[in-house]
Amino acid sequence: MTKIRTLALLFGASLLASCGDSAVQVIAAPEPNAGTRIRFFNFGVSAPGVHFYANDTKVAAAAEVGFTQSPITGVATGGTESVTGTASGSVAAGGYYTSIAPASYKFNARIAAVVDNGLQIASTTTALESGKRYSFYISGIYDATAKTADSFIVEDKYTDAYDWSNAMVRFVNASSNSSPMTLYAKNQTTAVESAVGADVAYKGAGAFVTLAPGTYDLRSAVAGASTNAIARTGVAFVAGKIYTITARGSIISSPALDNTANR
Repeated sequence: MTKIRTLALLFGASLLASCGDSAVQVIAAPEPNAGTRIRFFNFGVSAPGVHFYANDTKVAAAAEVGFTQSPITGVATGGTESVTGTASGSVAAGGYYTSIAPASYKFNARIAAVVDNGLQIASTTTALESGKRYSFYISGIYDATAKTADSFIVEDKYTDAYDWSNAMVRFVNASSNSSPMTLYAKNQTTAVESAVGADVAYKGAGAFVTLAPGTYDLRSAVAGASTNAIARTGVAFVAGKIYTITARGSIISSPALDNTANR
């Protein structure tokens, strides 16, 4: 799931060549920016809609209205950008990754609405390494007075190889007032429950682990607690795909487990 956007300085173009008279397309050039990618989540509780920037260049926004995207190159054309931005609880660019040149950036989120348009509410500076994938999160509880929120970046450490017999799943904690938690997945068919990695603290990410394809009931729990912190039922994991389950919201009043596929 990689969305390659054509923006000055940050994006490259895919070169394609046809194979004789065959309808099959052959990718004849390296992936743009050596495969370095990043995607953006607005998981700040009550945060305004935002657009996402690398330094001062906009690199991701809410899904555009009326845009088209080539199923071969991934290049988007036409369309107009959403004026409401990526809303709280949502992922920018439809959950796709954005191709970006490896370098050090100040990633930041800026208000999309007319009121306070362009005001930065969260930022994190980090160096992206060539060929690696990352996720940027607005997190915690938005301070409407200071107009600020937390943010963090994690590396998405999954393999490029496809495992057509299993799914891969990891747990990220974006809930600022939570204790370290472990994610558990219970297969609805076999009733077997497995821990998805170990405890994950706020702004942390666990390792990707293998799960058999199927439909699962998920729960997160603090070590030693007699009750679940967050629960979600009926989540389908498909063989060959890779998923991130993220704890978001206030653990007291609005906790949720988000499921967004990495691939």
